[in-house]
Amino acid sequence: MAEPAAPVAVAGQVSSAAPDRSAPTRRGTELFMLSFAAVLVTGALMLVEVNQEEQLTLRLLWYGLAYLAVFAVAHLAVRAWAPYADPLILPCVALLNGIGLVVIYRLDLAYAERAVQTATEVNNQVPKQILWTVIALGLFLAVLKVVKDHRTLTRYGYMFGLVGLVLLALPAVLPDLIAPTINGAKIWLRIGVFSIQPGEFAKILLLIFFAAFLVSKRDLFMAAGRRVLGVDLPRGRDLGPILVAWAVSVGVLIFEKDLGTSLLFFGILLVMLYVATERLIWVVVGLGLFVAGCVVAYNVFGHVAQRVQTWLDPFADYDRGGFQIAQALFGFATGGVGGTGLGAGRPDMVPLANSDFITAAIGEELGLIGLAALLLVYTMLAMRGMRSALAVRDTFGKLLGGGLAFALIMQVFVVVGGVTALIPLTGITAPFLSAGGSSLLANYILVALLLRISDAARRPQTGARPKPAAQAPLAEAHTVMVERPQS
Repeated sequence: MAEPAAPVAVAGQVSSAAPDRSAPTRRGTELFMLSFAAVLVTGALMLVEVNQEEQLTLRLLWYGLAYLAVFAVAHLAVRAWAPYADPLILPCVALLNGIGLVVIYRLDLAYAERAVQTATEVNNQVPKQILWTVIALGLFLAVLKVVKDHRTLTRYGYMFGLVGLVLLALPAVLPDLIAPTINGAKIWLRIGVFSIQPGEFAKILLLIFFAAFLVSKRDLFMAAGRRVLGVDLPRGRDLGPILVAWAVSVGVLIFEKDLGTSLLFFGILLVMLYVATERLIWVVVGLGLFVAGCVVAYNVFGHVAQRVQTWLDPFADYDRGGFQIAQALFGFATGGVGGTGLGAGRPDMVPLANSDFITAAIGEELGLIGLAALLLVYTMLAMRGMRSALAVRDTFGKLLGGGLAFALIMQVFVVVGGVTALIPLTGITAPFLSAGGSSLLANYILVALLLRISDAARRPQTGARPKPAAQAPLAEAHTVMVERPQS
C-alpha cells in the first residue's frame, strides 16, 4: 500500500511547525546596542548637569536607572515573545527616546532658572515623560503579547478603519469644552486633567485598514481605464477610496486646522497604494487632488493662508506668527556645524522647545553634526522596518510593515521640514523625542507591530519535508526494456 503524501508548504504561508531554536536570534546584538545607547544617554545627562549645575546630582542617578530599567524589561519581552525580531529596531528607539529625555531635562533646568528669576512656578516635564515612557512600554508589551500573528489583524480591518475615522473626526465635532483649540489647532481631547490626541492612534488604525483593504481589492486598483497620452488612467469607479481619503484629509485641514496630520494621512495612503499596485498614476492623481485641496483652503480659510505666509517670510510678522520659526532659525544659526554643547546654549528662547520644536533645541546644542546623526538613526529605524516588510512572506505584512516604516519617516520629514522652514509649519511632534504622551503611546504601538512583522520575516521555517518514496530492493526490481533511439 502506498504511503500518504507528506504535506507541502504553500508559498506565502507560515508553517505551523515549531521554529528552529538553533537559528541565531541576534538578541545578544540587541542587548549590546541597548547598552551602548544607555552609555550615550548617561554621558549626555552628565554633560547637561556639568554645564548647567556645575555638579552631579542624585536626579541624574534616578533618571538613568529608570531609563535602564524600562528598556531592560522591553528587551526581555522581545527575547521571550519575538525572539527573531530585528535586533536594531529597539536600540534605535531607545536611543531616540533617551536623547529626548536628555533635551527635555536640559530645558527643565533652564525653565527652573527662569522661574527663580521671575518668581513663578516651574512645571518639570522629565518626570511626566518618564511616566509616559513607562506607560507606552507597557502598551508595547501588551501588543507584543496579544498580537501573536500580525495576519490576524486583517479580520478587524474595516472595524479599525471605522474607529480610526471616528477618532480623527472627534476633535472637530465636539465642543470646545472637551476639544479645545490649542496653539491654533483643534486636535486634542481633554478629559479632566488628562489630554490626549486621538489622531495619533487613528494613524495606526487607518494603516491597518489600508493594508487589509488594498490586499483584498488589489486587482481592482490594478485595472486600467482609458489610455491618454500614453498613460493608463484609473477607471472612474475605482477612484472612490482615494476620493474619500482626500475628503477626510482636507476636512482635517479645514476643521481641525491641522496641516501635519492631513499631509501625513494622505501621504501614507498614496505610498501604500503605489506599493500595492506599482502604478505611478495613483500617486500623480493623489498629489493633484491634494494640491487642489490646499489651493482652495489657502484662498478660503485665513489660518491656512497665514501659515503659508509665515513660511514664505517668517520675519515679516516676527512679533506674532513668525516669532517661533524665526527663533528656531536663530538657534540653528547659533549652533552652526558643531553646536554650542549640551547645556551651553539657549534653546529655551524658542517657544515649545520641548515638544514641537525639540529638533531646533538639538540643532542649537549639538549642531548640524548632531542633528544629522539623529536623522540617520531615524533613517536606520525606517530602513530596518522596510527591510522586514520586504522579507515577510504575506502581502498584508508587506503593506503594513512598509506603511508603518514610511509613516515614521514621513512624520520626521514633516516635523524637521516645518522647523527648518522647508515646508509650512505643521505642529506635529518628533517621534520618541518630543514631550507628550499621545505620540509616545502611538509610536510604541507602531514599533511593537514592526517587531512582530520582523519576527515573522526572520523566523526560520522548518515545515515537514516530503519523504522519498519507498523503492523496492534491487534484487526484486522488475526488468525494464530500454530501446535505443534511431540515429
